[in-house]
Amino acid sequence: MRAGELISRGGPLLGLVLVGALFGALVGPQFFSPANLELIARQTAIVGTAALGMTLVIAAAGIDLSVGSVISLSTVVIALLLRHEASPAAAAATGIAAAALCGLATGVLVTGLLVTGLRVVPFIVTLGMMLLVRGAAKGLADERRIEAPVTWLNDLLRTQALGGGVLLPTGIWILVAMALVVAAVLRYTRFGRHLLAIGSNERTARLCGVRVELCKIAVYTVAAALAGLAGVMQFAKLSVGDPTVAVGLELDVIAAVIIGGGSLSGGKGTVFGTLVGAVLMTVIQIGCSQRGFPNWVQQIVTGGVIVAAVALDRWRQGAQAT
Repeated sequence: MRAGELISRGGPLLGLVLVGALFGALVGPQFFSPANLELIARQTAIVGTAALGMTLVIAAAGIDLSVGSVISLSTVVIALLLRHEASPAAAAATGIAAAALCGLATGVLVTGLLVTGLRVVPFIVTLGMMLLVRGAAKGLADERRIEAPVTWLNDLLRTQALGGGVLLPTGIWILVAMALVVAAVLRYTRFGRHLLAIGSNERTARLCGVRVELCKIAVYTVAAALAGLAGVMQFAKLSVGDPTVAVGLELDVIAAVIIGGGSLSGGKGTVFGTLVGAVLMTVIQIGCSQRGFPNWVQQIVTGGVIVAAVALDRWRQGAQAT
């Protein structure tokens, strides 16, 4: 087995164990208490759900910097609808639909600008969408938090007691279900194979009959819908619609995918690795917070992890090429 392949398979899990052990030593045994592990799982549900969509995008050699903005827009849409007495299910569905529309617009822009020969890379397009969607969220919310009535949506990330036992929050089970679906799509469906083919060599995929433009539009739409679902969970955590929430979350999401074995060059990505990466990013954030590190230290650590993840991705590619 090549060194790059060995690291891709076991590296993320080993990194998670080492980081967990480090914060266990810094914070103390309470870091591994059931309550704290559940806190990590709840926070991972938000990052992990968005990272599942990013896995699909990166597998197709794309990128999406608008994830955090889409999540904030979803929370605002949900809160607005609940204030106008919409049902919780309808509010959540509309929030996800609004997110999917943002992804559809991103996909159309990415493919349209490439087809017309302008060759504008997805990084620039999604950077523009990040600002556009964030501005739309602030405009809808009138640049303030939107309070919403309490519904069952607020319980998605809360532990439920049943007959003396304890059930994991519904949001975590939703993450598990979505992970299984995305893994099945990548492994067993034509759409998943086409995404990997596009990421590996777009020109060859096109010559083989893959409808590249349609696949790209679809993958950005699906990824944004999953970000919208992460927005539902974010709303459950905050109980308000907040147009300023999830600023910079896209970096955690992208880092989770890369740490988990995905490649910025495309053609690779695993759901299990992505989830491990999402847990790792959450452990770092919660560990720094519980150790009492100031926010600037947390940002330095997170930034260092992102740089290391990108460097690891490049090293992996070099190892596989030899």
